[in-house]
Amino acid sequence: MNQRIDVVLRKFRSRMTSYPPGMCPLALYRSLLQISMNQSCGKCVPCRDGLAEVDHLLKDVLNGDATMETLGEIEDKCRMIAQTADCAVGVVGANLILESLSEFADEYKSHIKDKRCAENVTQTIPCVTLCPAHVDVPGYIAMIKEQDYEGAVRVIRNRNPFPTACAMVCEHPCERKCRRSMVDAPINIRALKKYAVEQAAADTVPTPAPNVKTGKRIAVIGAGPSGMTCAYYLSLMGHEVEIFEEHEKGGGMLRYGIPEYRLPKEQLDRDIKAILSAGDIKIHYNTKVGRDISFTELRDGYDAVYIGIGAQLGNRMPMENADAGNVIPAADFLQKVANGEAPDLTGKKVVLIGGGNVAMDAARTAVRLNAESVHVFTRKRDDYTALEEEIEGAMQEGVRFRTLLSFLNIEADKETNDVRAVWLQPEIIAEYDQYGMMTTEHSSNYPYRFKCDLLILGVGQRSDTSHFEQENVPVNRGRILADETCMVQGMEKVFSGGDCVTGPSTAINAIAAGQVAAANIDEYLGYHHKIDDKLVIPAAYPNPCVPTGRAEVEEKDPFARKNNFGFVELPMTHEEAMREAGRCLRCDHYGCGAMEGGRGEW
Repeated sequence: MNQRIDVVLRKFRSRMTSYPPGMCPLALYRSLLQISMNQSCGKCVPCRDGLAEVDHLLKDVLNGDATMETLGEIEDKCRMIAQTADCAVGVVGANLILESLSEFADEYKSHIKDKRCAENVTQTIPCVTLCPAHVDVPGYIAMIKEQDYEGAVRVIRNRNPFPTACAMVCEHPCERKCRRSMVDAPINIRALKKYAVEQAAADTVPTPAPNVKTGKRIAVIGAGPSGMTCAYYLSLMGHEVEIFEEHEKGGGMLRYGIPEYRLPKEQLDRDIKAILSAGDIKIHYNTKVGRDISFTELRDGYDAVYIGIGAQLGNRMPMENADAGNVIPAADFLQKVANGEAPDLTGKKVVLIGGGNVAMDAARTAVRLNAESVHVFTRKRDDYTALEEEIEGAMQEGVRFRTLLSFLNIEADKETNDVRAVWLQPEIIAEYDQYGMMTTEHSSNYPYRFKCDLLILGVGQRSDTSHFEQENVPVNRGRILADETCMVQGMEKVFSGGDCVTGPSTAINAIAAGQVAAANIDEYLGYHHKIDDKLVIPAAYPNPCVPTGRAEVEEKDPFARKNNFGFVELPMTHEEAMREAGRCLRCDHYGCGAMEGGRGEW
């Protein structure tokens, strides 16, 4: 019996996971209410009868048969159920609907007054919608299935000029609501992208022909993923672009923040080479705005300016001895290693505070620098925000993890000022906060001392905005203030996007920001250019939906890979790639409907 229940729950969980973006939230909440109704034991009236009455009222709302008075009736019934139900089934079900009344008030109003969902609420293709750059995922998977790898790279590059880098380091949000989950497991989209660029190197695939030259000149500050993306699309639109980069090579944190074992730099160079060959792009290396040239000079000398400086400065903690020797932010540590200044950690005990992707990169890098031990400490399990595969990879390589420990202070040697130990306070689990995040409180156990020779602080990064503030660029708490079009508030012809606006984020989010900025800079200059790569996507064939295992990317043996910085992932075989591509349900044609707009048109 228990085994049968497990099967039902597993199938149900896959359905919940696969709810597509853009679906009516009221329909979703009604389905969640019905789950509570099905769990009711029927012993108490509020749960047994009350939830059914609320469900009937919600049906009236969805059918357009309700009035505004109906909302008051729903609220009254739900409050009564939440206060009088005997167990959590009724309480949770009623609270869900009360939550929806406040969170989606506009949806309720639209269903009652206009008899339809609110504007822009429509079921979309999950993988395309959840990709920040809105890459045509079904399109390039279809290309891979047809073994047209050059075509697959062109489809990816139509929205993302870093196909190789993203094939190796993207957090693949596109997989989160893949409808294949209803059958078995999500498509391994990142692995297929990686297979495509392994078969057709990015710098061998021609970029689209640029539009006729406009004579407009744009300055881009920063050659990271955001700045390079903006420059790429602007050049294809026919504009002249000059990039100002403070480092000796481009790529930003893709080069200086992601270790070699995850992203070999010769592979990154393939993307950059293709971008720089796309149109009229000139790049000035070793040129820092504020040191070698002022922001005012750029603003006065160009038709538009894009600020994409990223967030490359590591944060330190506001406590005594935070500037002690051998205490270093994770971002600074990774940049030193990338610049060839890697320390020898042989025999050293390394402690790392933080659980994000940058922290995992730093921990695994320390392992490769021969550290005797690497310990990662966090206060809550929620603090482990790194990709699950990154945490698992670190564990396999010998990194040790401890949670429920708050960081108290740093102990430094009085003579050398080098870190000697950290002091940690044991914690216990407390209530969840209003956002559903776990909170903790101090345990009755005493704080304890943990010896270390190197302390790495994985507690976030910030942008170097000091010069821009001096030039009257609006900055709040280290972030440049820009709107959704990437235009900087109150500044004519100045745009900004990526980490310097949002705070530290992912490469694909920075790429998306550069894409948005390019389109809006083009509009600001008085144009509405189209970039048409004349892509023809293979026809979609019905998928029999036969449950099939997901092809995973294999990695080198942990005991071998942790001794060097070689790329850890192994290539996917041809048979694996073909079978994985064949699992795609082609939601661009089935289930969600055909994609809006012309394919290949930007």
